[in-house]
Amino acid sequence: MMTVSTFQLLDGKRCGEALRARIAQEAAAVKAARGRAPHLAAVLVGNDGASRTYVESKVKACESVGFRSTLIRLPESTSEDELLVRVKQMNRDKELDGYIVQLPVPAHIDPEKVTLAIAADKDVDGFHPENIGRMVLGQPCFLPATPSGIVELLRFNHIETAGKHAVVVGRSHIVGTPMSILLSRNAYPGNCTVTIAHSRTRDLPSITRQADILVVAAGRPEMITADMVKDGAVVVDVGIHRVPDTSRKSGFRLIGDVKFDEVAPKCAWITPVPGGVGPMTITSLLLNTLKAAQR
Repeated sequence: MMTVSTFQLLDGKRCGEALRARIAQEAAAVKAARGRAPHLAAVLVGNDGASRTYVESKVKACESVGFRSTLIRLPESTSEDELLVRVKQMNRDKELDGYIVQLPVPAHIDPEKVTLAIAADKDVDGFHPENIGRMVLGQPCFLPATPSGIVELLRFNHIETAGKHAVVVGRSHIVGTPMSILLSRNAYPGNCTVTIAHSRTRDLPSITRQADILVVAAGRPEMITADMVKDGAVVVDVGIHRVPDTSRKSGFRLIGDVKFDEVAPKCAWITPVPGGVGPMTITSLLLNTLKAAQR
């Protein structure tokens, strides 16, 4: 069997930097026109370490493109009603263009209730049913940040998608399902024939081996191995997991849902972890916030 000996990285850092340069220019124009910069807020409930790190990186990203950012920290004990009151206040805040409530929230809070309470025109995460419905219909909306970031990554690297067989592993409302919709739409990137695979899929390797474009968002460390990928595939790894590594100062390293060292030599293109999809998710959040400000 032929193996592709050289592969190219779908570099989310490089793509994100290019897009952020454009965002910064447009943000400056917004500020000049209306007297204030685009404003993004993030609500963090509790002390989840990964969520805290992620939210802080979003705040830094805002600063890098000239946005105003606000981080609202709420204690773990915050009740669902208290959070919903805060959400309603933010919906009415005319100085705020968009905001997110970082997930996961503590177990005593229903994330669906929170998502439904966020005003659709400030839902820069793209999770509100109105935005999801508009996406399905191909209407203007805020796209979910991670799938949108993947689309921009494919576009930036001029990956051919029309007529390709795309397999999406994972069917979450945040990544897998919207990813399948974006790849199948009549646009570029898009026009793929899409298969969604998940935990109930029988003989998963036989499905993933058919993929010209394989997007993996299953949340299982290194589940995709070399025997599951066809030669010359484009592989997008959405997963990110922290595993112990005593050889590193941090004591851990980051891996994805794809066994990178084993799979990469078979690929034409593959995302690294970290540095692939992650930076693009944050960049997409900035794009949505800019879009909200331009409205």
